[in-house]
Amino acid sequence: MLRVDDSDGVRLLTLNRPDALNAFDTPLYDACTLAFREASAHDDIACVVLTGSGRAFSAGQDLGEMSRLDPSAAPGPDPTEPGSGFGRFIDTVAAFDKPLLAAVNGLGVGIGMTVLAHCDIVLIARGARLRAPFVPLGVVPEAAGSLLLPIVMGAQRAALALYTGDWITAEDAVACGLALRLVEADALVADTMALAGRIARMPVSSLVETKRLVLAARIDAIRAARVREDQAFSRMVGAPANLEALSAFLDKREPDFRNLPTATESGT
Repeated sequence: MLRVDDSDGVRLLTLNRPDALNAFDTPLYDACTLAFREASAHDDIACVVLTGSGRAFSAGQDLGEMSRLDPSAAPGPDPTEPGSGFGRFIDTVAAFDKPLLAAVNGLGVGIGMTVLAHCDIVLIARGARLRAPFVPLGVVPEAAGSLLLPIVMGAQRAALALYTGDWITAEDAVACGLALRLVEADALVADTMALAGRIARMPVSSLVETKRLVLAARIDAIRAARVREDQAFSRMVGAPANLEALSAFLDKREPDFRNLPTATESGT
């Protein structure tokens, strides 16, 4: 589920659900949260690298788990709740007080893309692709993506990515600032670990204080954005557009958002 490897002051976290394209379910969220909290507490860990196994960085939220949010089905967890696996994970990553690097080895969708905006440095493999599919799924961005993506990518590129759900190539991710460097796939983890190793040789106390200063400029805005997103998500999840998107995903067909009932007609 999650591989944790510590070496010379660097903690390497590898999302390890390759058969599910490293999609996040509650156990994976919880495992990542614990690994980040341990890294923050240990003086011998200076920075963290996040990557994925197989051909994906992360396909995002496990839609099988998300489909249980259908109010006509058995009750399932609301991933935006503060006590949820998702909520704890984002709270922890957003406030993580040591350098965080990402090695994007393959496709990154949903949280697999928005988590990159919380990383200090991102290296991406040639051939990797990113996507923010929230509007096509009938919901809204999460993880403070509505705030951070326009800051990181620029307003217009972020608007295009958010409003259309179009794929972003590795080259475009570098061009818009979502990633620092394009790396050949077979060198990605080694190059990222080498950079993390350089950082880890710095005094941990200075790294922590510097990261806290960086966070101080944005953490309140991130928390406020998350509240707005979570409120909007709660309104949108289970609504007709979201149910049609999930149904189409499970049926392996294109969704049809024409003639959906209005909020009044659907009773929301």
